[in-house]
Amino acid sequence: MGNCCAARSSKKRHGNSQSTTSLNKNWKSTSSLRKISKVESEISSQASTVPVIPKDIEDLRLMAGYGHVHIFTYNELCTATKGFRPDLVIGEGGFGFVYKGVIDESVRPGFPETHVAVKELNTDSLQGDKEWLTEVSFLGQFTHRNLVKLVGYCCENEHRLLVYEYMASGSLDKHLFSRMFPAPQWSTRMRIALDAARGIAFLHAAERPLIYRDLKTSNILLDEEFNAKISDFGLAKEGPTGEKTHVSTRVMGTYGYCSPEYLNTGHLSTRSDVYGFGVLLLEILIGRRALDKSRPEREQNLVDWGRPLLIRPAKLVKVIDPRLEGQFLRSCAEMVGKLTYDCLDCNPKARPTMDQVVQTLETIVNSCKDDIQIGESNHPVTIYEFKDESGDVSSKR
Repeated sequence: MGNCCAARSSKKRHGNSQSTTSLNKNWKSTSSLRKISKVESEISSQASTVPVIPKDIEDLRLMAGYGHVHIFTYNELCTATKGFRPDLVIGEGGFGFVYKGVIDESVRPGFPETHVAVKELNTDSLQGDKEWLTEVSFLGQFTHRNLVKLVGYCCENEHRLLVYEYMASGSLDKHLFSRMFPAPQWSTRMRIALDAARGIAFLHAAERPLIYRDLKTSNILLDEEFNAKISDFGLAKEGPTGEKTHVSTRVMGTYGYCSPEYLNTGHLSTRSDVYGFGVLLLEILIGRRALDKSRPEREQNLVDWGRPLLIRPAKLVKVIDPRLEGQFLRSCAEMVGKLTYDCLDCNPKARPTMDQVVQTLETIVNSCKDDIQIGESNHPVTIYEFKDESGDVSSKR
């Protein structure tokens, strides 16, 4: 197997670089009146440290590694993936290929059998060492049930590989948009949205907020029970601290998910992630991609077309994914529509925080059940309350 790896390492492979690209320029920060939920307490207790970030690859090699992250050799990962067999490829993108593998006694004596996903950075990748190092740095130090676990990495000569826990059900993108799989039910979609929101809220609650910057359906991975976890942290960036409201940076991400202020000015904040989450939630609700050139021209950009419909109940019910017919209460659909509408506000200060998004989705998940025929709701839809900068109390309804 060692010879196989040595022979293979001399070859370059070209991945599909379309999934994540660098782009050219082309609710208020609040104190919630609601009692802090169990989720918020968990977020606060776990996200209290500032990660130590290696300056470069050589700096990483001088580090002893992170407590729960293993450093693998290239030959070990070659063995784990049976020589990087083509039939074990489970994904690809601008970074290169992802392989299914098993790490056990045959790979490293004493290692418990663990099914993994091995992502190998293509040496010609547009994402390069910087994004690879970012992912090792952040995923190696942040642990949360809604973030994909980094099992280990390999940084040997020119080889750059990441080893993640294996997510058996693949990406949300596959289940939401591929005809090869049954469409997820309403309750499943809401649980996935809540899981993703919890993961982002955890990152935002760090001592120095971490802005994820690449929310999209292909980066939401699902385990056997469809629990969702966020993956791919190559574009993550530390956010502002103190009195600063944003950091200025080169625009990176996936077109269709980036917030307007970030695209126009390069100003990045946690509210940029809230906008990206709004796009994700819109895709989950309507069952269409953020950008779809096969649609009529006015419907190609999902946010431009769909956002105005989200607060018009009669229109909303008609544009919700038809595969969800009969699975939700109208009152729940209106709550999701209103939350999505507010996440997509062009004014970043008017968007909810991710803590507030979590609270609202918890209410939706707890109150809405599958297999309930759509009915008229006599209840007002109040999603959350907050104080604005003047201290006045407002309600989003």
